[in-house]
Amino acid sequence: GKEVEVKIPAGLADGQQIRLKGQGLPGPGAVGDALVTVKIAPHPLFERDGANLRLELSLTLYEAVLGAKVRVPTLDGAVDLAIPAGTSSGRSFRLKGKGLPGKGDRGDLFVTVRIVLPAHADPELEELMRKWREAKHYDPRKDLG
Repeated sequence: GKEVEVKIPAGLADGQQIRLKGQGLPGPGAVGDALVTVKIAPHPLFERDGANLRLELSLTLYEAVLGAKVRVPTLDGAVDLAIPAGTSSGRSFRLKGKGLPGKGDRGDLFVTVRIVLPAHADPELEELMRKWREAKHYDPRKDLG
């Protein structure tokens, strides 16, 4: 029936409990402890993987083909990430020490890029892709059988 402030230690996992000594119900001869079960709410950008974080980052087609420096959000503020030319969708980059703080060191942030095409049809892009298909055909699924 009362409010108490609870200090959450770094590195606490979802479902872990914190014992608050003497904050429970009175019993015969003593006051019991209160147990608080921690439920970590999802973050709108990051997905938790232990002490590591995961983030999906959208890239334009030209950033993936030509390479670029892009801003990536982290818990400590945005940083620049160099995307090498020819990066495929699904490639992951590791930002060391940009994950969650733990009992010793920090986890890492794994950034997986996804190539996002324009929302509206672009006749120039479509024509370029037709020419590319005819002149530079390749099959990325040839090993699937």
